[in-house]
Amino acid sequence: MPIFSRAVRGDCTPRTDALAGLVGTSGGDQGGLAGHRVRVSGQVQGVGFRPFVYGLARRLGLSGWVRNAGHGVEIEVYGPAVELDAFARLLHETHPPLAKIDNVRVERIAARSCADAFRILPSAGGSVDTEMVPDAMVCEACLAELFDPADRRYRYPFINCTHCGPRYTIARSLPYDRHRTSMGVFTQCGDCQCEYDNPEDRRFHAQPNACAVCGPRLQLLDADGSELDDEDPIAATVARLANGEIVAVKGIGGFHLVCRADHPAAVARLRQRKQRDAKPLAVMVASPAELDPVVEIDTDEHQLLTSAARPIVLLHKRAACDALLPGVAPGLAWLGVMLPCSPLHYLLFHEMAGRPAGTQWLRERGPEAPGWPLVYTSANPGGEPLVTDNTEAVRRLAGLADAYLAHDREIVTACDDSVVRHGVRGPSLVRRARGYVPTPIRLPHSGPAVLALGGWFKNTACVTRGDRAFVSQHVGDLDSPASCRMLEEVVDHLQRLFAIRPERVACDLHPDFHSSRLAADLAGRLGVPLIQVQHHHAHLAAVQAEHGLSGPVLGIAMDGVGLGTDHTPWGGELLRLDADRFTRLGHLAPLALPGGDRAAREPWRMAASVLHDLGDADAIPHRFSEQPRARGLVDLLQRESLSPPTTSLGRYFDAASGLLGVRAVSHYEGQAAMELEGLAQFHGRADPLQGGWYIGADRVLCLTPLLEWLAGFDVKATAATRAHAAAVFHATLAEALATWLGLVAREQDVRDLVIGGGCASNQVLARDLDRQLESMGMRVHWPRQVPPNDGGLSLGQAWVACCTDRDG
Repeated sequence: MPIFSRAVRGDCTPRTDALAGLVGTSGGDQGGLAGHRVRVSGQVQGVGFRPFVYGLARRLGLSGWVRNAGHGVEIEVYGPAVELDAFARLLHETHPPLAKIDNVRVERIAARSCADAFRILPSAGGSVDTEMVPDAMVCEACLAELFDPADRRYRYPFINCTHCGPRYTIARSLPYDRHRTSMGVFTQCGDCQCEYDNPEDRRFHAQPNACAVCGPRLQLLDADGSELDDEDPIAATVARLANGEIVAVKGIGGFHLVCRADHPAAVARLRQRKQRDAKPLAVMVASPAELDPVVEIDTDEHQLLTSAARPIVLLHKRAACDALLPGVAPGLAWLGVMLPCSPLHYLLFHEMAGRPAGTQWLRERGPEAPGWPLVYTSANPGGEPLVTDNTEAVRRLAGLADAYLAHDREIVTACDDSVVRHGVRGPSLVRRARGYVPTPIRLPHSGPAVLALGGWFKNTACVTRGDRAFVSQHVGDLDSPASCRMLEEVVDHLQRLFAIRPERVACDLHPDFHSSRLAADLAGRLGVPLIQVQHHHAHLAAVQAEHGLSGPVLGIAMDGVGLGTDHTPWGGELLRLDADRFTRLGHLAPLALPGGDRAAREPWRMAASVLHDLGDADAIPHRFSEQPRARGLVDLLQRESLSPPTTSLGRYFDAASGLLGVRAVSHYEGQAAMELEGLAQFHGRADPLQGGWYIGADRVLCLTPLLEWLAGFDVKATAATRAHAAAVFHATLAEALATWLGLVAREQDVRDLVIGGGCASNQVLARDLDRQLESMGMRVHWPRQVPPNDGGLSLGQAWVACCTDRDG
């Protein structure tokens, strides 16, 4: 009977293990009585696990005790053998909703009389080896109290219990006890303390427990940071939003800039102030039903949207979306949508609805619901880290916000919103942060403690302990001093939170990244080896790690750019992975990067590069006449030092976008590729271009025929023509990659394939590629627990470092 189990790489499906043999036995039996000492590990602290065990034992008439410990939860339980059997079964089958049991160890001990009542003991000391639970949305029970005028927590914006609320963002260290969180400064009133001390209350040891009498409070500040005398900050905030103002709202992991999503002037003003001309903005609504006029939602997407993690979910736009929400996500086929993730967010919509009693108003909301959708975008000016502190918000958001809805509960750890879309074979993370961090990722085997520092873009850090990897929240691009400082703070916090002293430090092969320099410095100070991991090796190793693939695998890195072992920019690589080593088996035919990194920001340059390769350089000045540097680009392309070759698949997307006139200059990373994907999605399936590619010497995949076909299009072609061409580009690319991979897989006699890199986020390409590879009998593995983009690099680096240590 699979009662005691270890979750397999994030999957909580139980498996039978040797401990199940204890069920139904009466080791230490004395007249039908038995005793067990039980150690439970996983996400079992701060989720109501001890009161659950307490209630279960009391219902079964068992005696003993339960307590938090460094590794998780310890239990001693005594009673009749048959009741211990039931206890073991129900421990796993009926545990609290936020708990995740990884492992249960049972030791038979001498039986004792059941006369003693079951007790909850204080936390044990010792080394910490437990897990921290991510922040979770407000639960149904708390929502019912929040909207009940007769409840003492009516409209209290910090309501929570053991089944919901903040964890990671308020915790300073483990074990997860109140004095180790930012709630330690708030002394509970008598009523709250009674709940906290009562094992039968759902707020028993809910560390953020509070009410309006004793807990954090809201305050509304004007533009210069002076507190306003409004009796009701929620009502005053909604009134400001109604008038088109922009309010900085302090959430769970940081501040957001908020305005009406249906107010074109407010959205335009937010973009102008934040200097965010085109990058899409996310929208928050109170209920999924409100979204029907603007996006399509299937069952899987609805499940993601309503999950406890409350991520931003990318959903397909309907035709009316841009007219109803002008300027929110221009030029894209998807809209990022989220539901409220905290009581404060719910209260804003509750106020718009006229403060109805009960929760029925949420279930009845539809497109005609009172109020408005809200733009909810991270308050991080100039691409810097998320703002978390009240004083810091007034200083750093000056000129961006008209007012500040703040509170006095400290955010210990900044944590942005997660972004996810439903992709091939399940959810695909674009950004892993609030709601998912710091859930561990199970590795194929245990190894040394590793600290990995990630890359430059979309940076994350990772620490490992045993067979678990803890990947940090999204840090962002390391192109500002503030972002670099945040990475240093995240690294320090991870080590302290999980009590890890690294035995290895890993980083990207590129020596000039701040993450690489920091890794070298830390390795020197700790006196441990520094392991540099090639960028695309790390991308694929991350997928290998999360899927538990310890044998040789083949992988395709579909990426933007990363430094190769030959010191040239790679990005379309076919690799074989063996333990800590990789072999480059093939790559895309190189394209010249006119102007180096600038070409990644200006797709017209990549289009010009293709024309030059096709022998049509004379057409460049005319075709890109609106670009002032077009005439000089021909000379630039003839100088390899100024136009280095790259095998990047991302640059192929840029070239296609530039050739079709979709995007000449990108305002944010990946814009050209995302718009090209959107056109292909709009068109639907297309047949690949016959003869659009070939495999040359040394397994080099050449797409020149496809690019030549695209070059023949008039840049002023209709949108429908461009959409058809975009669909053909995707279909041909999928066919080429699948054939290429299948050929090499047969040569290498390897069936397990891993796919990673930023372009793996493209779902039009991913779905077609996955279908073709599966039809060839390949076992295809996609990133699931970390993003395919650079947000997953730290996991791959950590895994390579673990294997390096294991193999000596």
